[in-house]
Amino acid sequence: MDIIISNNSTSPIYEQITTQIKEMILNGVLKEGDALPSMRSLAKDLRISIITTKRAYEELERDGFIESFTGRGSFVREANSNLLREELYCQIQALLEETCDKAAMAGLSLEELTETLTLIHQQREQ
Repeated sequence: MDIIISNNSTSPIYEQITTQIKEMILNGVLKEGDALPSMRSLAKDLRISIITTKRAYEELERDGFIESFTGRGSFVREANSNLLREELYCQIQALLEETCDKAAMAGLSLEELTETLTLIHQQREQ
């Protein structure tokens, strides 16, 4: 599993791990039932504290992305379509907020922005 940690990021390391694993699950790179590396193994590979990997796995479990079993490890949880939809919706909302900020800097009106989004959406449907 390729996880890249940036010491220059404003996000804590556990959050970087959590975000990247969530993206792997949402993109289908990690599938239901796939085993995640052990906390010790991941900590060793990333050269970070096991406490950090433990926190990342706890966050993933709390958010319903993985399940952990004592003595067996952590696995990608059965896909919950509502959970995945909500996670994707949050990502879309963040991207739209960024888009609106850039549109405002460029002086685009809501109508221009809506028209652009409509065109892009129509192209995707074809």
